[in-house]
Amino acid sequence: MVSQFRAVAVAVIAALCLAACGAAGNDDSASYEKAPATMNPQGGQPGPAITGGAADEAPGEQAASSQPVSTFAVDVDTASYGYAKRQLLAGQRPAAGTIRPEEFVNSFQQGYRQPSGDGFAVATDGARLPKTHSNASDSARLLRVGLQTRAEPEGQRLDASLTFVVDVSGSMAEPGKLDLVKSGLHTLVDQLRTTDSVALVAYSDDAEVLRQMTPVRDRSALHGAIDRLRVSGSTNLQAGLRLGYETARKSFRQGATNRVILLSDGLPNVGTTSAAPLVREVQEAAAKQITMMGVGVGSDYGDRFMEELADKGDGYVVYVSSTAEANKVFVEQLPATLSVRALDAKAQVEFDPAAVMSYRLIGYENRTLSASAFRNDRVDGGEVGPGHSVTALYALHLRAGAEGHLADVRVRWQDPKTREPSEQNVSVTVASLDREFTEAGPRMQVCYTAAYFAEVLRSSQYAGEVRLDDLLRLAEGLSEGDKQVAELADVIRAATKLYR
Repeated sequence: MVSQFRAVAVAVIAALCLAACGAAGNDDSASYEKAPATMNPQGGQPGPAITGGAADEAPGEQAASSQPVSTFAVDVDTASYGYAKRQLLAGQRPAAGTIRPEEFVNSFQQGYRQPSGDGFAVATDGARLPKTHSNASDSARLLRVGLQTRAEPEGQRLDASLTFVVDVSGSMAEPGKLDLVKSGLHTLVDQLRTTDSVALVAYSDDAEVLRQMTPVRDRSALHGAIDRLRVSGSTNLQAGLRLGYETARKSFRQGATNRVILLSDGLPNVGTTSAAPLVREVQEAAAKQITMMGVGVGSDYGDRFMEELADKGDGYVVYVSSTAEANKVFVEQLPATLSVRALDAKAQVEFDPAAVMSYRLIGYENRTLSASAFRNDRVDGGEVGPGHSVTALYALHLRAGAEGHLADVRVRWQDPKTREPSEQNVSVTVASLDREFTEAGPRMQVCYTAAYFAEVLRSSQYAGEVRLDDLLRLAEGLSEGDKQVAELADVIRAATKLYR
């Protein structure tokens, strides 16, 4: 049973460490105040709130006549959904500040067509709103924009130079924290190639290097360092991260992927506890080709802190809550490699004011960019690895009698080897959105369900447009043969008990 636990636990860490994904936000600070309890859209009192930041304000619809262009850095994070799922299934209501609709949507496989080379294939589709939606007027539509990278052929990744920075503070003693991390690291060391290398840094009150960068062929030394991880003291994340990047810089390997992987509950309480100064340090390191990844653990978890660090470090953050979830990541998704398919990727949708009266992008509030930033390659975008998809969902209203051209969708990225920029674009017509919701593909319907479920959880101004019972029926109807969606139905069902 122990060996099973270890094998499954490492799956998510292996998949995470062998991925090169992320996006850049534009907020230099984070708030960690307790979210106030609010009345929910179905009436009744809210369930218990969990500590977290205030929600990113969901913007109202933009008038296409005055602001036709929507631009954002791509994002493949999924931690928000993973953390909310854990809280809801445990009978707790997640704080509004931990809910990001785009991460709910991006947690589900989409089945987009892959491109033949690096960069992206672009897919678009849409539909009317379901009849149960309170704002389902004749002019209302949904537009789904999907971006897909090519999967990595097995055995073709670059060698890896990985520096693990492990939180061993007292809060990591909780089951499902350091025990999961240690078991995963042990099995990961056994699975990496002998040409890869690993360093191990631990931090609590202070930080220390348990193992300098070591070729994986010396597995016994690495296993010994992992065994030395012990819980004690406070959480000086600043010291851990600084020492981790110093270790990574000293052992930087040209022609390899150099990455710092932070494994933590993201709750610093010693040294710098604000994200802003740490973010600046991470940005500097990322510019030197050392990127960051975050693996969040535990029921008490600094979601916003971890997200911001990973985003600014050209990285990716996920949340691990159970061995079953780790198994899902490992079995249902091919382990991502350390390669990068697209650097500084940005998406832009330009709506035709003759056809579109107003629109809004659901989520991505901290990824929004100005229209001019799209072709400014000095503005950071998102790093996307092999076989990853990015989905954006727009709610919009058409003008009366609209037909023909609806919008142009563009994605821009830099080649990971040459840094040369490329663009891909497609046009969308009004007719492509003119179908009943029930006639849309199941993946499109799942995106709607996940996105508006997130709107309810973060108590946005759009939460009252849907009912959890209706979203539950949708998820249940879409779940046949799909474990991901069946799990979504379980999570929504748990939420209905807390939001009544």
